[in-house]
Amino acid sequence: MTKIISGLQGDIPPNSRKGVPYVGGKDKVAACAKHFVGDGGTTNGINENNTVIDWHGLLSIHMPAYYNSIIEGVSTIMVSYSSLNGVKMHSNRDLVTRFLKDTLKFKGFVISDWQGLDKMTTPVHANYTHSVQVGIEAGIDMVMVPYNHTEFIDILTSLVNNNIIPVSRIDDAVRRILRVKFSMGLFEEPLADFSKVDQLGSQAHRELGREAVRKSLVLLKNGKSGDSPLLPLPKKTSRILVAGTHANNLGYHQCGGWTITWQGLGGNNHTSGTTILSAISTTVDPSTEIVYSENPDADFVMSNNFSYAIVVVGELPYAETAGDNLNLTIPEPGPSTISSVCGSVKCVVVVISGRPLVVEPYLPSMDALVAAWLPGSEGQGVADVLFGDYGFTGKLARTWFKSVDQLPMNVGDPNYDPLFPFGFGLTTEPLVS
Repeated sequence: MTKIISGLQGDIPPNSRKGVPYVGGKDKVAACAKHFVGDGGTTNGINENNTVIDWHGLLSIHMPAYYNSIIEGVSTIMVSYSSLNGVKMHSNRDLVTRFLKDTLKFKGFVISDWQGLDKMTTPVHANYTHSVQVGIEAGIDMVMVPYNHTEFIDILTSLVNNNIIPVSRIDDAVRRILRVKFSMGLFEEPLADFSKVDQLGSQAHRELGREAVRKSLVLLKNGKSGDSPLLPLPKKTSRILVAGTHANNLGYHQCGGWTITWQGLGGNNHTSGTTILSAISTTVDPSTEIVYSENPDADFVMSNNFSYAIVVVGELPYAETAGDNLNLTIPEPGPSTISSVCGSVKCVVVVISGRPLVVEPYLPSMDALVAAWLPGSEGQGVADVLFGDYGFTGKLARTWFKSVDQLPMNVGDPNYDPLFPFGFGLTTEPLVS
């Protein structure tokens, strides 16, 4: 996370004070750490739900990223929709003010989530005056009000004028917001700088994205026995099969929700980039025949004498509540494609997903398994490692479970028994051309 912050805001100069919001010029942007705190530990992983955890668990599992973010000068922190032990985070003064601001000495400003104050009640917006009061008193400095900002302003003004919310609380919020704005130089140059807009999507950016794909892929299995690895694949062979819903769908490769649209989109007509199928086509030897079939049956696979198959399957794009999933299985026809293909020919399965999914039932039939996460527009990075132009180096950033019945599961748990542990990742050496 700290590398993300310096990438967005710039590196803090050596003589500057650590822990103070820093934005290093008009070509940088203010970073936001979110969602404070514990939203990754809600019951059953349900979005906007309740996280039940003791103080030690909160500090050791959910809080460390915020310690590092504050030290690295993050400018803003967003509060979570979720609750902690039954208390809505947007109303949690103990954590937002007493811990984040007073104990951790966060000097930037705290921002609500979209309609975060409205969602403090059921039904939403049922007692907005109360929600505004409790949220501001909790320590929220800037409020995201997408639809009716005049209502919010009128209510907050009334609460201050009637001495319900002290002016000192408003002063704290204003001071923090101005500190970040001064750091960004917004008073000198209030409008966005468009001088580098022509660099968006440039070849240099795409090459960097392609490198990120190569380095983030995690090789989970390579060969049905340790002495017969399938990867890297030979570029020159007679005929190969490429299958799966995600092999030729650039929208599915993208970064899930908040990509192109809120929930993401499928298809190849929304942005430029390279699908995995296209990347394979440009990587293999010209004499190698590529057959693409999204969901072939076993008879088709067995009758075509393929040297090997590449199966690319995974989740559909989603964001927030739309991603709630209590079974975490690969959607059909993914499992059917794996069964039909990997039961008939040597295969490598590439899983496109924003999280670990259930793969254990299919693992014995696979010769190789790659977690590709959400590789974005540069599918060529997947082909780079599949065919050995570069080696696999990625490691799991989270535990990969055997079944959802094991969840939640964290390193250090007394019954920690994952399919693949945190930090796991096989490696390969690049082929010498």
